[in-house]
Amino acid sequence: MFGKLAKSLFGSSNERYVASIEKIVHRINALEPDMEALSDDQLTGQTARFREMLEGGSTLDDILPEAFATVRETSRRVLGMRHFDVQMIGGIVLHRGEIAEMRTGEGKTLVATLAVYLNALEGKGVHVVTVNDYLARRDAEWMGQIYTFLGLSVGVIVPNLAEHQRREAYAADITYGTNNEFGFDYLRDNMKHERTQMVHRPFNYAIVDEVDSILIDEARTPLIISGPTDDKSDLYIAVDAIVKRLEPEDYETDEKSKNVTLTEDGVERAERLLEAEGLLVGSNLYDVENTQVVHHLDQALRAVVMFKRDTDYIVKDDKVVIIDEFTGRMMDGRRWSNGLHQAVEAKEGVQIEPENQTLASITFQNYFRMYPKLSGMTGTAATEAAEFFDIYKMNVVTIPTNVPVRRIDEEDEFYKNTTDKFQAIAKLIREKNEIGQPVLVGTVSIEKSELLSDYLNKEGVEHSVLNARFHEMEAHIVAQAGRLGAVTIATNMAGRGTDIQLGGNVEFRIEDELRETPEGPERDAAIERIKAEVGEEKQKVLEAGGLCVIGTERHESRRIDNQLRGRSGRQGDPGLSKFYLCLEDDLLRIFGPDTLFAKMMNSNLADGEAIGSKWLSKAIETAQKKVEARNYEVRKQVVQYDDVMNDQRKVIYEQRADIMDADAVDDVCHDMRHDTINTIVADACPPGSYPEHWDIEGLKERSGEVLGVDAPIDSWMEEDGIEPEVIEQRLTELSDAHMSDKTKDDDPTIWRSVEKSILLDRLDHHWKEHLATLDALRQVVFLRAYAQKQPINEYKQEAFSLFERMLETIREDVTRILSTAKLQLSAPPADVELPELPEFMTGQFDPFSEDGETMIAPQSAGTASGAGLEPLPQGTAPRTPGQDPYKDMGLSRNAICPCGSGKKYKHCHGALA
Repeated sequence: MFGKLAKSLFGSSNERYVASIEKIVHRINALEPDMEALSDDQLTGQTARFREMLEGGSTLDDILPEAFATVRETSRRVLGMRHFDVQMIGGIVLHRGEIAEMRTGEGKTLVATLAVYLNALEGKGVHVVTVNDYLARRDAEWMGQIYTFLGLSVGVIVPNLAEHQRREAYAADITYGTNNEFGFDYLRDNMKHERTQMVHRPFNYAIVDEVDSILIDEARTPLIISGPTDDKSDLYIAVDAIVKRLEPEDYETDEKSKNVTLTEDGVERAERLLEAEGLLVGSNLYDVENTQVVHHLDQALRAVVMFKRDTDYIVKDDKVVIIDEFTGRMMDGRRWSNGLHQAVEAKEGVQIEPENQTLASITFQNYFRMYPKLSGMTGTAATEAAEFFDIYKMNVVTIPTNVPVRRIDEEDEFYKNTTDKFQAIAKLIREKNEIGQPVLVGTVSIEKSELLSDYLNKEGVEHSVLNARFHEMEAHIVAQAGRLGAVTIATNMAGRGTDIQLGGNVEFRIEDELRETPEGPERDAAIERIKAEVGEEKQKVLEAGGLCVIGTERHESRRIDNQLRGRSGRQGDPGLSKFYLCLEDDLLRIFGPDTLFAKMMNSNLADGEAIGSKWLSKAIETAQKKVEARNYEVRKQVVQYDDVMNDQRKVIYEQRADIMDADAVDDVCHDMRHDTINTIVADACPPGSYPEHWDIEGLKERSGEVLGVDAPIDSWMEEDGIEPEVIEQRLTELSDAHMSDKTKDDDPTIWRSVEKSILLDRLDHHWKEHLATLDALRQVVFLRAYAQKQPINEYKQEAFSLFERMLETIREDVTRILSTAKLQLSAPPADVELPELPEFMTGQFDPFSEDGETMIAPQSAGTASGAGLEPLPQGTAPRTPGQDPYKDMGLSRNAICPCGSGKKYKHCHGALA
């Protein structure tokens, strides 16, 4: 009671915080006349002046008002767009490392320029992270006009860039790119063997656009880089055939986690079928010898029972293509991991690609927490404010709209079944279409989009269906979704980042309609005609009621619903939003309370009859909160487990960096050898034991195998009172002498190079093996809960001991190779081609449900395909000596040839004459 009274008198904490920022905005506004008086050259010169002030001891906060005023004036001159006061508030929030929640249409893209420019003045680099490549390119080009006018450099990171292009982009003052590209570049950097090959600079500041999508929705699946393993196609096909012979009563399903568990009868039936096929060792499915078979059986069950064609995936060109659960997009090139994708391929009878092994991985949480300062912006973040603070230590600040919102949000309508619901939606769309009111319909999957499309075809309503296949194409369609009579069906996030303007988008219409028209009077006249048409059309749409947004069902997350609603009512425009639901919706069917079903079914709703009530809406919101809480716990669990690996990852990556930066690593190898000797002696001669209990034969054998010396240990044992310390000292002296004698005739420079290469190679090899072990441990450690033990604590303990053992193995491995291998050392020729690095794939993986994707075609670890390059015209002949149109592009010889042949550059147009 008192809290409500205080809020009514003094405003909420958010309102008070925003009011405190307004004081700074007043100072910025006071500088506007001075900025308007500056010439273009003087405005550009502000950047050099600000940098001098920073070098002189001023802070970013000191120069903030003047810097923001400079950006506002530059934007007005270059883009014809002046920042509103609320956008200034958003810019200050971003600069402070917080999340600015701004409604759709409030100009978040322009807001970012304020904080980006201010923080780029330090010269340490600013990263702007977007949700897709199209937006990264668009924003870099569009907002880049402001930065280049002010003398700052802009780079953009998109797939398939050559290495030198990536380095140039990261070296720029401001770098645009997607979360995946930034993360994978970090992992790839830490697989390289030379510091000069790395592309990233030290982390400084990042602004994440659509921060809820990137740091919440995608945070459950860590990024992984993986390499291929052995082909097991026959096993997948055999297990798939067995699973398809099981009956529904042989297993139990859990739709929430998409898991399938065999019943007791199911286990017996599976054992008989596996035994008949010769796939079972012994007669018990759960014997340790059958671990691999059990794993493949589980994945085949999930593939056959839980993963539905045209909902979770489609089959296209004889390949299984994943459909993203959040966006409904086809994720070309992505693959589920841990054998699940192979199981689906076996189910569909298409070619089975081999599994992959993890070479490097990181969660988005741990990647973005490496930035000393991180901020974000989105239209929907308040519902996840607790998670943003817990995980990223970022506060969510709701920025007021520039103009009051006039959109009407109607109550949900509830139907008995899907058919009745879609008929009602189609009827409403036709009514709105007849009066010219544009309609945007949000669906949760491609399947639902196509189903609604069929209903609209029956009603005779023309419409566009967006299945979110191509970001650029969808942006053009969504941009025109506000035109008179337009009907657009889109998955919930299709076209996100593109503004829907009533009457249509002038810029997109000019680009689409006048692409072939050259500059001149004719084009100028056409532009004026388009502007006039858009103005007239906007007025008609306003009279019809603005954009009508329809949701075909509630999403698991309230944020996604709010994103859809937020498409309507931009900048004070009128609008309408409404959701239609039914008992068959996934949210209600899986997560709704039983009482809800009972009351609905007992109400004897007639076919086609609808009801709506606050009680229903409340029940649905409760279901959504339950799902959000469960998803948060899953993401939190991912972070807890990755934090353990992250500590180890930092150690390994720091060691790699130290090795790469060092001129010589002989002291490291020397210490490793001495530590290995200490371990060998301690294993054979445990402290506190008697000499008669020592393993002398084992000590002699390991000394020869690891150190390459024939130590007279038997004669040492004849001495009275011999101690392990003495044996260790003598072995150390023998080993040092052996290494000195071995390297005395070699060029020290070449030997140092060999030591560094072997050290990095062994470090990478054992780290890869360690990651595989941790993956296996994470998938089974939850069973320790049955013994009343905390799985996360058990994981920490096991992971630590495994890490210690790995470091010990690395020391011994490096010592063995350097001490025993016969190395033929010679200076390499100047034009030698480096050996090919192992091929890998990049992707995302859910470590708990084992849902994950492996994304992007294989490419070499030290390279990337030649990007952003137009392929040669179709039918271009393979390269013949003297014909290489790409020779000046700086492509790596191991990159995929940009001509589109699919061959490596060195085997195609880059082939040596």
